Amino acid sequence: MAEFPSKVSTRTSSPAQGAGASVSALRPDRAFLRSSFGVLMLLQLVLGLLVWALIADTPYHLYPAYGWVMFVAVFLWLVTIIFFILYLFQLHMKLYMVPWPLVLMVFNVSATVLYVTAFIACSAAVELTSLKGSRPYNQRAAASFFSCLVMIAYGVSAFFSFQAWRGVGSNAATSQMAGGYA
Repeated sequence: MAEFPSKVSTRTSSPAQGAGASVSALRPDRAFLRSSFGVLMLLQLVLGLLVWALIADTPYHLYPAYGWVMFVAVFLWLVTIIFFILYLFQLHMKLYMVPWPLVLMVFNVSATVLYVTAFIACSAAVELTSLKGSRPYNQRAAASFFSCLVMIAYGVSAFFSFQAWRGVGSNAATSQMAGGYA
């Protein structure tokens, strides 16, 4: 019988080596944070948080209009967090079968429409539901202002995501070269 060769390495890898490879794959993409999509998502998160925090600090449950504003603000804030994490850690690249430019465009257009309705409901109900100059009045008026800003941010994102979905040019040859984060 042949002897065991002396040059064979019998060392095994440690669990720490395997874990390091998976952690390095989840590094944040700093280029995304500097892109227009990243900046707009951060703006949407901050302003959306302001909207629902201002409304939540008032007795909104007494008025159905503010219940709608809370639903829109919290729901879109949570979904935006999910999209932000997907793009920040480039997880959308691992789910290549999903048409991300189309998904992002549909989300941003839907969010814009929902925030238009929330802005109208919030703005119309401010004077009817609180005394002018009172704390709830000021909070609801500020929430109305910030909901307008979030609506504009989602509208700009919808425009940029439409551009990314459509591609750089209008023909098939140039749309294949469209990079970006959508």
